[in-house]
Order: sequence, then structure tokens, then C-alpha cells
Amino acid sequence: MELLPLATAALMGNVDVSAQIVLSLTGNFERNTVQYQCEGIDPFSVDFINAAPNFIALVPIGQQKLVFVSVMSASGVKYVSGQFEFWTKGSEATLTDLHVDNGGALSCTEVTETP
Repeated sequence: MELLPLATAALMGNVDVSAQIVLSLTGNFERNTVQYQCEGIDPFSVDFINAAPNFIALVPIGQQKLVFVSVMSASGVKYVSGQFEFWTKGSEATLTDLHVDNGGALSCTEVTETP
């Protein structure tokens, strides 16, 4: 199949274009799954994978799960993926769509099982 018809088929949803990321980790790593509740949306789970020097978060946005990477921040941990920013500090987080002016940020809280 030529590249153009393959690309056209993928755009039309006729071809599975999913991918799998494999991390080859030689040292210690930590994987945590944390559930968050944000204002106005259903709770969702975020997978954090910490393997220095790589720190990533897998965050569901709409019907897809995006790979967020950590970037420098003054406090807490800030993760970015395209137009989205997910910033955590303690049990609080903010999910922001940077394409939305004044109102693209959702305040979130970590969901705990402790009463």
C-alpha cells in the first residue's frame, strides 16, 4: 500500500495507527496510579512513571490517554503534553488547556480511600 492511501485510510479511521511505547529501564523506577477529582468532570486516573532522568504522566484527555513529560517548575511537578499542562503539588493538581483563555484550568484533588 502506498503512503498516501495509507495516510488517507488512517485519517478515515480504517487503519489501526496505535503505538506502544517501551521504556528500557536499567535502574530503579516507580509507577504510581493516582485518581483525581476535578470540578465538573468525572474522576480519572493518572499513571506516573518515575525513572530518573525520565518522569512522565499518562493522563486521559477526552477519549485518549496522552503522554505528559515533566518540565521545570517553581514548586510541585509540572507535566506538559501539547496544549495541556498538568501541575501537581501534594494532593492538589491543576489541569489546564493552554488554548483556552481565562478559564481553561480545572482544580483537582487526589481521591483517597481514607475517611
